[in-house]
Amino acid sequence: MIGILNRLLRRDGATVPSMDGVLRPNALLENATVLATVAEPDNLVTLGDDLVFSSGQGIFRLSAGGLSSLLHDCGAPVTALASAPDGSLAAGIAATGIRLFGGAHDGLVLGDIGPRPARGPTALAFGDADTLFVCLGSAHNEAEEWQRDLMEQRSSGSVWKVDLKTRAATCIADGLGFPNGILVRGEGVVVSESWNHRLLRFDGTGGRPRPQIVLEDLPGYPGRLSAAADGGAWLAVFAPRSQLIEFVLRERPYCTRMLREIPKELWIAPSLRSGRSFREPMQGGAVRVHGIFKPWAPTRSYGLAIRLDHDLQPLRSFHSRADGTRHGLVSIQEWRGGMVFASRGDGVLGALSPDGLTLADAAQ
Repeated sequence: MIGILNRLLRRDGATVPSMDGVLRPNALLENATVLATVAEPDNLVTLGDDLVFSSGQGIFRLSAGGLSSLLHDCGAPVTALASAPDGSLAAGIAATGIRLFGGAHDGLVLGDIGPRPARGPTALAFGDADTLFVCLGSAHNEAEEWQRDLMEQRSSGSVWKVDLKTRAATCIADGLGFPNGILVRGEGVVVSESWNHRLLRFDGTGGRPRPQIVLEDLPGYPGRLSAAADGGAWLAVFAPRSQLIEFVLRERPYCTRMLREIPKELWIAPSLRSGRSFREPMQGGAVRVHGIFKPWAPTRSYGLAIRLDHDLQPLRSFHSRADGTRHGLVSIQEWRGGMVFASRGDGVLGALSPDGLTLADAAQ
């Protein structure tokens, strides 16, 4: 009945939940220890005792001393990373596919996943040394064109299980709204479906039963998932939802014309970093008071990391609000007793203790 009333009142899909309770805004990400300043850092994984991340077309290693060194130049933007206990590394590469570095499958390149091109997968995860789970965000747009995919209201993403020995691929799920994070849990996988603001659990065997909704109606667009040491998980929310964007998504003729005629940076769409141009689609009076950004101002970008418990329910959250400097969180990874995040919007690799303290404070 509520769904029928929403549709009659043209409210279906237009209500954005408030950040409250566990998700109540704070400024914890602003206090993080800066490990490195990097151009658009992305895709954090651990490799032995080191932290590995991507930036542009390179894969870099960050040592405990904070120095980074280039591991691999992939020749095109790296869109996803995954590491295995045997030291192998899988990288999704735009316009190329998936390449394996190290381990038993060193040098293997997957240009296709089943019948689909593997160009620019959005997330990867090893089931074991011979099994790789792959998220293909969209059958229509490359991973870097995620804003266009959202505004076009695409639901053409898919999740695959690949046998690296035979290259055989099994489709676990199809018709998803930009699957953008994956976490192996027991015999199944948990996937973040960005455009539907939720986490889904799938059977990892490829039997393709109906998915279980683990968490839904998030106030932002969920991205990459990573395991926590105590059996929980971390979820990176890379951009916020807003009433304005939800409204534009419903106005299809306007949205289509906007995509065709207006530069991407000026679209009424979520962003990894906003507030840098007076030409952005936001009323100045709603954003600034006496020239100062209000922390509660409407914003197209935000910083949000969510700590999930063993049942993948929100346990705690870490924020960078509208006036913050840690927007566009795209990846989170536990490393050396801390939580490390990649703020792609502001070019920062930052670290906090799981309790929200800076690493220096946590060590005292």
